[in-house]
Amino acid sequence: MELPKSNDFTILIVDDTPQNLQLLGNTLRQNKFKVEFALDGAKALAWLKKKKFDLVLLDVMMPGLSGFEVCKKIREEEEYSEIPIIFLTAKVEKESIIESFRLGAQDYVTKPFELEELLARVRTQLEIRHSRKQLREMNRWLGEEVETRTRELGLANQKLEETNKQIRRSNEELRQKESELQKALKEISHLNELTKAENIVLREEIMLEHNFEEIIGNSDVLRHALSKVEQVAATDTAVLIEGETGVGKELFARAIHHASRRKDRPLLKVSCAALPASLIEAELFGYEKGAYTGAVKSQAGRFELADKGTIFLDEIGELPLELQVKLLRVIQEGEFERLGSPHTRKVDIRIVAATNRILQKEVKEGRFREDLYFRLNVYPIFIPPLRDRKEDIPLLVNHFINHLNKKVGKNITRIPQKTLRILQGCSWPGNVRELENIIERAMILSKGDALILTEKLDDSLSEGWQAKGERLSLMEMEKNYIIEVLEETYWKIEGKDGAAGILAMHPETLRSRMRKLGIKRPSRKPPAK
Repeated sequence: MELPKSNDFTILIVDDTPQNLQLLGNTLRQNKFKVEFALDGAKALAWLKKKKFDLVLLDVMMPGLSGFEVCKKIREEEEYSEIPIIFLTAKVEKESIIESFRLGAQDYVTKPFELEELLARVRTQLEIRHSRKQLREMNRWLGEEVETRTRELGLANQKLEETNKQIRRSNEELRQKESELQKALKEISHLNELTKAENIVLREEIMLEHNFEEIIGNSDVLRHALSKVEQVAATDTAVLIEGETGVGKELFARAIHHASRRKDRPLLKVSCAALPASLIEAELFGYEKGAYTGAVKSQAGRFELADKGTIFLDEIGELPLELQVKLLRVIQEGEFERLGSPHTRKVDIRIVAATNRILQKEVKEGRFREDLYFRLNVYPIFIPPLRDRKEDIPLLVNHFINHLNKKVGKNITRIPQKTLRILQGCSWPGNVRELENIIERAMILSKGDALILTEKLDDSLSEGWQAKGERLSLMEMEKNYIIEVLEETYWKIEGKDGAAGILAMHPETLRSRMRKLGIKRPSRKPPAK
């Protein structure tokens, strides 16, 4: 603790020599101490009863009561017991010194004394007394604090015991209900037929399972695609999303980002097909003021803005060849330069790209760099077209109705079976986006609370629903054509000269169509070349 100022201390000087009193008083006052005087022991004791002193300078040889006798009386009073006493003595005999300490003095100074030495001893004793006082206060505070903490700990232990009792009671209740829950789960697992309300429950279950609220469906092929999203989301691996137009590639990109460790950072989208080639570079990498005509100020690009986040490059197959080199550098080294700037910038970005083209074919025809393709295609995810997951159509229709009712000012609550059969009979070349447009038009034209299709769906309807004479349905024609191509390639699906390349389909799409159409490879061996 810091010692208080000198004028906070009052010192009593006891000496029968006026000259000594004057000398000591002047010296102490010059050093900012408060001073009182006593010419003998009786007056000193009287002063102590009237006023509090922080230190006593006490002469030994005085008329009447000696210094030793005064010291003894001071120490007999409890309220004076801690006042430091410094003897002023001309005696230097060992017995005199021992007697002074025995009676309770803290120090002694021999006459004639050096004033600087006396001041040093006074300050030392005052510092010692002040430190002791602070130590007592600290000990008292610590004692109170320990007592408070001990009391609080006792209360906490009591609450903890009560909580443990509640937990034990809860565990017992849980064990009692376990058999009931097992029985209920068994009944749920055996439900085979779903009503319209159960379709909604299924949709909610798939959303909860994957936490991909915007992706609607329960088909096996969609679940397979979503499981791949779950597997790769937590990594920083580049993802290539493949699929036809309208299947929801952007929704899958969002799902990957929101399930990743980068979810609190931006997800930025760049459509490589929507911007002119001259503007894509500035959009991706940014530019400096004066980099080109019209660049009136510096602008950060999408890669800078998405730092620590995810960038979604939609329709990556449309990216010009000259920009593919810069994109490859960002993926490999995480660095680039703005247009008009020599300064290299570093970024930490997760790349998710999407395409409705078969990039392998684009590479073969020289429109896409092979090294960039391999960098993007680390973890491909294929989104099946709607025609390969028609069991999801009722869920999608129900979702669109709930979403569009307010927009179109309707209250559609029923979907007739006839309407569902027609919708499930379509091939949907525009996939989910086309289905949503059809539902919105049908809602506008429907009267009442039922969804009615009042327009013909062009060539989307499969003639298989109502075959006419000997004509083949579209499905049969498709099946025959696929078999013909497979036989020409000796049932080789992917790779060079594979059936998927000839049919301009993704290998996974072709396998899905083969399963739908019931196409199986015959057991006979291919003829020798």
